[in-house]
Amino acid sequence: MLFDLDDTLFAHRAAVANGIQAHVARLGAPYLELDAATTVSFWHELEESHYHSYLAGQLDFEGQRRARARDFAARHGVALDDEAASVWFATYFERYVENWALHDDAVPCLDELTVRIPGVRFGLITNGDLAFQTRKVTTVGLDARIDRIIASGELGVVKPDAAIFEHACDAFAVAPADAAYVGDRLRTDAVGAARAGLTGVWLNRTGLVPEPADAADAREAGVLEVHTLADLPDLLANENRRPRRESPA
Repeated sequence: MLFDLDDTLFAHRAAVANGIQAHVARLGAPYLELDAATTVSFWHELEESHYHSYLAGQLDFEGQRRARARDFAARHGVALDDEAASVWFATYFERYVENWALHDDAVPCLDELTVRIPGVRFGLITNGDLAFQTRKVTTVGLDARIDRIIASGELGVVKPDAAIFEHACDAFAVAPADAAYVGDRLRTDAVGAARAGLTGVWLNRTGLVPEPADAADAREAGVLEVHTLADLPDLLANENRRPRRESPA
């Protein structure tokens, strides 16, 4: 049983929102010019943009952090060199870490799956730096439940590439058909996993209506959907009762 980490088990977006608001409150002017919603939205946009540059190999891990700090400061009329940007981000990061937590439904889901699926093992597949993601897992006490962490930063392959899902299955010595993967991103997580032969489950916490092309790809791949991890054990139990689809020749 494989999971994405950020915004699936780990409440990343909430920690980011609370962290950036606490950071700008301590910085004071001119960073208080934007309202809280705009501040959080802009910081999320920068994270999405620059983190994908890191995943694409265009920036290193520290470089994407500095880029986020520089762009945020620039919007407020502040110029940061590399050293200042690193310090700025490191100070924000302290506030972010203070807000690290699991989603409320994460541990109950793992507990229920342990009861419902004897011998189940848990793993993570995450697009990110292994040491950083491991620190999150350890800090929130998830390390006692997770057997393996598969991180793109170590493997050199990012989701939705089938190779990262196949590598995880190989690490657990199971066939893809005997593994399920749950993540909050429809195409990156659920469709990617399903196309690699796993049971792909989209955790759609916000009730997002996907774009038509994404929805069509999800249907074609056989993606399942839940809105909370509390619904996952029943979903998988029902899925296991159905005849397995034949793999295409």
